[in-house]
Amino acid sequence: MQNKGLVKLFALLFGLVSIYQLSFTFKANQIEKEAHEIAINKVPSTEENYHAKRTQEEANYLQSIATDTVYHMGVAKFTYTEVKQKAMNLGLDLKGGINVILQVSVKDILKGLANNTTDPTFNKALEDATELQKNGQNTYLEDFFTAFDAIKGDTKLASPDIFYTKALDGEIDGGMSDDEVKVVIDRKIDESIVSAFEVLRKRIDEFGVTSPNIQRLGTSGRILVELPGVKDVERATSLLQSTAQLEFWDAYKGEQFFPFLAQANEVLKSVVDKKTESAEAKSEDEEDAKSSQIDDLLGDAETDSTAVATVNPIFDLIRGQGYPGGPVIAKFEIKDKNKVLDYLNSKEVRALLPSEQRYARFAFGKPEKNSELVDLYALVGNRENIPPLSGDVVTDARNQFSAVGKSEVSMQMNAKGAKIWEEMTGNAYAQGSQIAIVLDNIVYSAPGVTTGPIAGGSSSISGDFTLNEAIDLANVLRAGKLPASADIISSEVVGPSLGKEAIQSGTMSFMIALALVLLWMVFYYGKSGLFADIAMLLNILLIFGVLSGLGAVLTLPGIAGIVLTIGMSVDANVLIFERIREELSKGKGQAEAIKDGFGNALSSILDANITTGLTALILFVFGTGPIKGFATTLLIGIATSLFTAIFITRLLIDWYANRGGNLEFSTGLTKNLFRNINIEFLKKRKIAYIISGSLIVLSLGSLFTNGLDQGVDFVGGRTYQVRFAHAVSSSEITDVLSDPAVFGSADAKTFGSANQLKITTKYKVNESGTKVDEEIRSKLYQALVPYLEGTTYNDFIDLNDVNKQVGLLETYKVSPTIADDIKQASLWAVLGSLIVVFLYILFRFKKWQFSLGAVIAVFHDVLIVLGVFSLTYKFMPFNMEINQAFIAAILTVIGYSLNDTVVVFDRVREYLNEHTAWNFDKVVDVSLSSTLSRTLNTSLTTLVVLLAIFIFGGDSIRGFMFALIVGVIVGTYSSLFIATPVMYETVDKSEKRKKLNS
Repeated sequence: MQNKGLVKLFALLFGLVSIYQLSFTFKANQIEKEAHEIAINKVPSTEENYHAKRTQEEANYLQSIATDTVYHMGVAKFTYTEVKQKAMNLGLDLKGGINVILQVSVKDILKGLANNTTDPTFNKALEDATELQKNGQNTYLEDFFTAFDAIKGDTKLASPDIFYTKALDGEIDGGMSDDEVKVVIDRKIDESIVSAFEVLRKRIDEFGVTSPNIQRLGTSGRILVELPGVKDVERATSLLQSTAQLEFWDAYKGEQFFPFLAQANEVLKSVVDKKTESAEAKSEDEEDAKSSQIDDLLGDAETDSTAVATVNPIFDLIRGQGYPGGPVIAKFEIKDKNKVLDYLNSKEVRALLPSEQRYARFAFGKPEKNSELVDLYALVGNRENIPPLSGDVVTDARNQFSAVGKSEVSMQMNAKGAKIWEEMTGNAYAQGSQIAIVLDNIVYSAPGVTTGPIAGGSSSISGDFTLNEAIDLANVLRAGKLPASADIISSEVVGPSLGKEAIQSGTMSFMIALALVLLWMVFYYGKSGLFADIAMLLNILLIFGVLSGLGAVLTLPGIAGIVLTIGMSVDANVLIFERIREELSKGKGQAEAIKDGFGNALSSILDANITTGLTALILFVFGTGPIKGFATTLLIGIATSLFTAIFITRLLIDWYANRGGNLEFSTGLTKNLFRNINIEFLKKRKIAYIISGSLIVLSLGSLFTNGLDQGVDFVGGRTYQVRFAHAVSSSEITDVLSDPAVFGSADAKTFGSANQLKITTKYKVNESGTKVDEEIRSKLYQALVPYLEGTTYNDFIDLNDVNKQVGLLETYKVSPTIADDIKQASLWAVLGSLIVVFLYILFRFKKWQFSLGAVIAVFHDVLIVLGVFSLTYKFMPFNMEINQAFIAAILTVIGYSLNDTVVVFDRVREYLNEHTAWNFDKVVDVSLSSTLSRTLNTSLTTLVVLLAIFIFGGDSIRGFMFALIVGVIVGTYSSLFIATPVMYETVDKSEKRKKLNS
């Protein structure tokens, strides 16, 4: 081998760089472990809510050392922030956290650009576009333009009633054509989505999440937000979903609404079902105490001790009152918020409001921490329901401490906002009232004005804030408002306990698979196998080093990709060693055999790895989240495997041989294994056709009758992974959750162990927001209470506990809209890979028959894998859903099957040119026989690796691994009995006589 010095230099440099990159990961882990131990020592487990307190202590410690030098390498020093930035990023499934896809509402943006016009043509086009979106793949704007063109008649987009507005004056004028207006609107929509992206990015950046990933997905208005490792999942989820506009409203004094509450209570008595209310009534003592509270509230009420207790729809729910002159009307339990708002906003009750309060808006405040009570406010509304001041006037906001050490928020407004703010604060000061700061119809604070009108737009917002609440409010204020609502159309929340288990299972599967492969190579190839093992260990170091250096995210499927790469990287060494053995058997000397073996194997190695790499590349382009991580590690692994197998293994073998060492490339047990095999494969092709035909018919029959277990990725829905203290019956839980009083329809499946279920439902799948999420989790908990053995609701939903054993571990939601898109992208990924590979094989082998044989074999493999899943998903003890991970498995099977097939085809091409006197049948049979050792060796090694991951790799990827195992078995079979025979059948007699010579 030439340029050995250069190869040594590159290997040394790559190795050192990889060690350098990985050292930051080890250092970061060491520091975080210390932070965790400090938190444990500071907060004993006997304290209430100790998980959250320990999390906060960890965060405080790490924040305190953010700019301290924590890593000294002699020639360079690094702060903790720099160490963390260079450390390897762990994905959601390994670290816990949240992953959401937000859909910015282009419909809302269009309404805003049209100044909320009432033009019937415009609004009808919006409705039609919404319908078109349900079954199409176009963007909302494209569908809007299509819908508008279909019904516009003489109406123009540049009409003063549509887009020729004051806000767009200068960009659109009344004389512009629709096509000209469309260009402007397209640009304005893009600007609005970019603005929404920047708002979200700013919120997340200010939130302080480690290694956040925020991406705009194409031009559809979708934004991906990944927050792996976020400790307080509830807080982060709440912040992400705070997508409504920030508003400032004048607030009424609470006592102004006492008479109204009394009247409303009386009116509702005749409306509310008294039997239902009676069932909810408290004991007589509680009623007496409550009556006393109501008397205090109303002031002049008279009581009759002999009166029979009656049901009071509103008064029965009151749990306290505000202070005199304050903005709080009354206090209610959090669980009663929606009921109270429904009461107060009902037609019968709003008719009781006096004329000066007819547009009053009722809103609840933000609940105090560890409190079940929440304050009710009345805001001064108006006919248009437009706030006097919106959050877009806020230019800056910071959390700070007041003179007495309490958390507060300083706020600065622009000139426009400052003028209105001065007027609002002046009125509030004169009337002794408050100004409510409202976000998502929740009153965050309602401070009074104590120093007169506030000029200049600079002021402070005070209240009973914790530090985190002040920080969050400042973040939201500083971010301003989103130009449109952003709905969560896909979300995944993983608790850290699940991530911890995934790391343990992933590490175990990795170590076991690695040990098995290392031992097998030494067992089969002796000393040369040991050199291959050294190259493989360097390969693993390089993979992790490249991942860390690129800032790539390591996921559980990513670990599977690395382990699979280990199994597949053996293939290159096997190809080389088998070719060397062939050269030795021809009587060549060791040096010549090694040289010719490496040279002859190179073509097969490159073709096999390029075909696998092409499918991995397509998977990377079309995949999302963890699947993209799988593709990333597979692509990196293919590149590093080629380098280590071709150059490092050669370097080690040449070094040993040049020192006089003897290498036989086998052991005593394997020396004659698979040697001198001469199987007439083509004569057995008809039997193979019958077997394959039967399997395909059976698969198709099952697919048309049983179908497939499609996951929420493809059909939409919500999935919850729940663990119980003891084994539970999945069918029993399904019946409980399918009750009309719960979800109406649900499906519970055992997921891994018998005490763990994956629960899926489509209940309110088209609705999003914290209220809906809370409602569904509450329903789920209430239905599962009999099986949770005393677990409280807070413990059930808590996703902060690293050692959590019972309760909710993971949630996943996909709306039907994005599910259709995922299904479409998956289909294109599979078809795209087949087309690309067909073209590559055609390019390499110059004959369409080779391409056809390879593609038919791949179709054969995919159909059988689908058939196996269709036939067995109902009784297999692990999850076999068809989802994005399954598509990744299918693409990997395609790559593996092609890998095998290309090696055989490469040998056929070689023998056609070498043995011109052989007939075509013999060329094919000898080619298959001569590569059988490599085929079986590689397949067996890969299967051992996959089985190790399947058994030890964790529940979440067991179905994924099962698909790969079936695919490898079927792919090995098809490369021998389908791909080559089909190629043989399609070559006409004249071509066979020519032996495909080119």
